[in-house]
Amino acid sequence: MSKILVIGDYCKDIYVYGSCERLCPDAPVPVFVPSYVKQNLGMAGNVYQNIISLGMPATLKSNNTAVEKKRYVEEKTNHMFLRVDSGEEHIERISDLCVDFLSQFSLVVISDYNKGFLSEEDIKFICENHPAVFIDTKKKINDYCKDCAYIKINKNEYEASKDYILKNQWTDDKIIVTLGGKGCRLADRVYPVSEVEIKDLCGAGDTFLASLAVKYILTNDICESIKYANECATLVVQQKGVNVINEIS
Repeated sequence: MSKILVIGDYCKDIYVYGSCERLCPDAPVPVFVPSYVKQNLGMAGNVYQNIISLGMPATLKSNNTAVEKKRYVEEKTNHMFLRVDSGEEHIERISDLCVDFLSQFSLVVISDYNKGFLSEEDIKFICENHPAVFIDTKKKINDYCKDCAYIKINKNEYEASKDYILKNQWTDDKIIVTLGGKGCRLADRVYPVSEVEIKDLCGAGDTFLASLAVKYILTNDICESIKYANECATLVVQQKGVNVINEIS
């Protein structure tokens, strides 16, 4: 059975749902009354959970530090009042990365949120020593990732790296740009998505990356993999909070 290695920064995504029906009498702010809490792994952890949920064996190599993203959300409207992040300043660098370890896996997914777990040199080493590496990174695209198989970035990340991308031909057939409600683009081809009611975009990119990698292992066809990833991401944005996709045909 094929197996995927997920490498990158992970956190705990915590959603505190509640209600706000009045303003605070001593300050012009809403009074939030918690009702329930929803929690799951985020960032690289969310990619890993999606891969497992889709029925593919996977291993997560990530930070040990307890990073948390806690969101306070009004339950009826899904309006987020506040997000409180903690633990990022203590993330440790990756260790014990070697060729023998990488060779155990059919595909490597790098989910780099640029919190400190991976450097450009680490990503370069992984790409040079494994034939099938998929990258999602918040870092600017540069020579460190030219030996990867594919890179998944969003519109804003594309703009941040646009000068480099346009000057380097190797990026043409490797960079998949997600375009929100318009789907995504690889080279000159756009892959559209169905129009749906969006409740929450959080975690959709993780679901896209995970399902892209799983389908690619099964088909070795990037076009079919992108179509499948679009379908999976479209399903999760219709749900509140960060959600894990279940296997679909």
